[in-house]
Amino acid sequence: MTDQTAALEKLEEELPGKEEHPLFLVDGSGFIFRAFHTIPMRIRASDGTPTNAVYGFASMLMKLLADLEAERIAVIFDASAHTFRNELYDLYKANRDEPPEELRPQFALIRDAARAFGLPVIEREGYEADDIIATYCRLARERGEKAVIVSSDKDLMQLVGNGVTMMDPMKNLAIDIEEVIEKFGVPPDKVVDVQALAGDSTDNVPGVPGIGIKTAAQLINEFGDLDTLLERAGEIKQPKRRENLIEHAEMARLSRQLVRLADDVDLDGDGEALEMLKPRLEAGTLIAFLRQMEFPSLVARAENAYGAGEATAEPVADVANDDEAGYELVTDTGHLEAWIAEATALGKVAVDTETDSLTASRAKLVGISLATKAGRACYIPLGHVGAGGEGRLSFDDADAAPEQIPSETALALLKPLLEDPAVLKIGHNFKYDHLVLARRGLQVSPVDDTMLMSYVLDGGAHGHGMDELAQRHLGHTTISFKEVAGTGKNQITFDRVPLDKACDYAAEDADVTLKLYQHLKPRLLTERMMTVYQTIERPLVAVIAEMERAGVKVDAEVLRTMSARFAEDLIRLEGEIHKLAGHPFNVGSPKQLGEVLFDEMGIEGGKKGKTGAYGTGADVLETLAAQGVEIAARVLDWRQIAKLKSTYTDALVEVINPETGRVHTSFSLAATNTGRLSSNEPNLQNIPIRTEEGRRIRTAFVAEKGHKLLSVDYSQIELRVVADMAGVDALKQAFREGIDIHAMTASQVFDVPLEAMTPETRRRAKAINFGIIYGISAFGLANQLSIDQKEAGQFIKAYLERFSELKAWMDETKAFAKEHGFVTTLFGRKCHVPGIKDPNPARRGFAERQAINAPIQGTAADIIKRAMVRLPDALAEAGLKARMLLQVHDELLFEVPEAEAEATSALVRQVMEAAATLSVPLVAEAGIGDTWADAH
Repeated sequence: MTDQTAALEKLEEELPGKEEHPLFLVDGSGFIFRAFHTIPMRIRASDGTPTNAVYGFASMLMKLLADLEAERIAVIFDASAHTFRNELYDLYKANRDEPPEELRPQFALIRDAARAFGLPVIEREGYEADDIIATYCRLARERGEKAVIVSSDKDLMQLVGNGVTMMDPMKNLAIDIEEVIEKFGVPPDKVVDVQALAGDSTDNVPGVPGIGIKTAAQLINEFGDLDTLLERAGEIKQPKRRENLIEHAEMARLSRQLVRLADDVDLDGDGEALEMLKPRLEAGTLIAFLRQMEFPSLVARAENAYGAGEATAEPVADVANDDEAGYELVTDTGHLEAWIAEATALGKVAVDTETDSLTASRAKLVGISLATKAGRACYIPLGHVGAGGEGRLSFDDADAAPEQIPSETALALLKPLLEDPAVLKIGHNFKYDHLVLARRGLQVSPVDDTMLMSYVLDGGAHGHGMDELAQRHLGHTTISFKEVAGTGKNQITFDRVPLDKACDYAAEDADVTLKLYQHLKPRLLTERMMTVYQTIERPLVAVIAEMERAGVKVDAEVLRTMSARFAEDLIRLEGEIHKLAGHPFNVGSPKQLGEVLFDEMGIEGGKKGKTGAYGTGADVLETLAAQGVEIAARVLDWRQIAKLKSTYTDALVEVINPETGRVHTSFSLAATNTGRLSSNEPNLQNIPIRTEEGRRIRTAFVAEKGHKLLSVDYSQIELRVVADMAGVDALKQAFREGIDIHAMTASQVFDVPLEAMTPETRRRAKAINFGIIYGISAFGLANQLSIDQKEAGQFIKAYLERFSELKAWMDETKAFAKEHGFVTTLFGRKCHVPGIKDPNPARRGFAERQAINAPIQGTAADIIKRAMVRLPDALAEAGLKARMLLQVHDELLFEVPEAEAEATSALVRQVMEAAATLSVPLVAEAGIGDTWADAH
């Protein structure tokens, strides 16, 4: 009996009623992201189409269906990002990132996968999958039937009870009323009230400030429900809590509307809607789909499961931990010295660290693993504590810390090996290990990084995590973290994992890293990618690690003051808006705003959506503001301030490292298709600078005493790159002569003399200049310039006719991408272009725009990376003590001793401008100040 079957039997015991076959409702949208982020799989079809999420989704469905034997089942999806909740609250889910580029083209394929399994696929425009699931649950209840929600989404837990329960297929966990109470502190029918108070940062549900889940549960249990609590908020003893509940009562009520699931979605007729959900799997259809997707292992499983041939084992072989594999636990100095001697003699060793945190700046070193040959690896525990039953920490004396070498002793022995210039160290995503080890005084060098090798070879073709590469290149499924540390509330940190399990897990990491090195390193030479790896990516690891280690100083008081000022601005703007409207209303409610604008004030241009509410999105308000509607302009101001406050001034305070007083962002080295770095935890690359309020955020980033901040960025680098790559003579001449490129473009395209140039004509040319780089359409340009689409199309046509070299280059680039599946930067970096042959015009058009943009953006990324690699040595040779802190696309930020600011500025500009030789000059511009805002 499988674990899922056991979970299902638990569900069947607990569900009331006599129905033998419950209705299973699969949260398809939840499955998609789990599949994309966590399931090892084959990633690309032979034409370059990403299929990792499709593979994971199909694998999960196959196992689920085998365990459930469902007679009625449906897979439910979100139809679109915009739902009726956005009409209620414009900022709903406003802080969510766009889906990864590699995932977008897979959404349609995943729906095809569900249909290939013979499953009904349900989605409704304007509603989330959760609302559809809620509606089916209501229908099942009304007929006295059982329903099982297959999901782990906490938002669905409000539906549990009265014949409805949940099961998490990944954790093999049945979620019943008791589980809900354990998570929320209240039964399911009170979950909405708790969520309304606590809010939800993931979906940008505001809630009430200062109230979390635990406090919310206490309040609801005490007062019974949200309405009673808000009516009696004056009775709350804690002053701040009482004040927040009274002040934010309407936000709490709005939040309740946002988190409560709609159970009245229009389906295909009540009873009929349930009867239609019957699986109709046809083996031939499924197997044909899996073959089309190029999933041979799933084809074999499907044939085995559905009678097409004899039973066969899963064809993907597990090559690690084989008979000759030797994973050793090293707990004494003699044993460690033998491993060090072996690695030194070989001149090459794979290295990996184990810690108790994913945040390198705060992680504690728990152990180090080494691998010298394929299948031969060891683990050296350094910081494990006692472990009791089932891997949980025990405080009994009998379970004292296990035997291990004292960390200082072990690191002193390892230091000569790890810093020996004659011994190559091999790691995977070694930036993390570099930071962890540097905090313990070890400067590891030289290093090869298998993640970056993969990224250089196959950037954009698939992910570059070690587990995924092991599956793809070695046919091996690695030991997962949850196998050794558990999951959910029972998960332990690695320092509590028993040493035998820790050894297998950690040594395997080093072993797999060495095997990946043996597989990938030769490809760099044969595929002529060695130069990109050796001159750009490999030396950048240490540079970025030191930037992250340095961090940037942030003045928390400035942020708090700014937050308070923003709060005052919001109150002031709210008052102005109320005055213009003639009465108070909830400015954050699109529904109420629409009624004020279009019903009460009679403003023209209002259009109602499917929910019956007027649309009040930014496009609507911007159009009205341009027409002189003052209240629309004030609401736009209010929304901008509200987002700046929640996303930046409030949030940044929380991520200041208490030990350093600085913010330490993490740069992802292999996350983008073009070679650009990306910043996260927190993302410091997206701080807005186009508005005065946004620029104020940068005033909180300050220099240490006696220092200045130096900002140096490339001027119009992407336009210079495209002029060079496409050989556009007119653009190249303008750059060489230092002519205003946008004015020159306007003069050429619109046939206007430079001396007669108007700001509006130049603005239009600037929009086309930058739009062309991103493959802008007539529709997009029309929106940007507030002109009709036909006129925008004529502008683009005139531009491409005037700069015919650019049109020819764009056509050649798209043709190359269609033939090879990738494009290249000036320095030879490959940028794979998924979907370039997609039969769907929209997806193909998106890929073609990627093909045009990727070599431009990728070349710009390569240029600034080349500068970053050269700068540390250049600064050291000049005797300058500047520290590089941040990279924000085309900008570098430094912290510089005040006396060296001008000299450093001149040197950095010189290095950046010499980072590449183009047919047009590179220009770097610098600014110096006490804050980032002053320096930019």
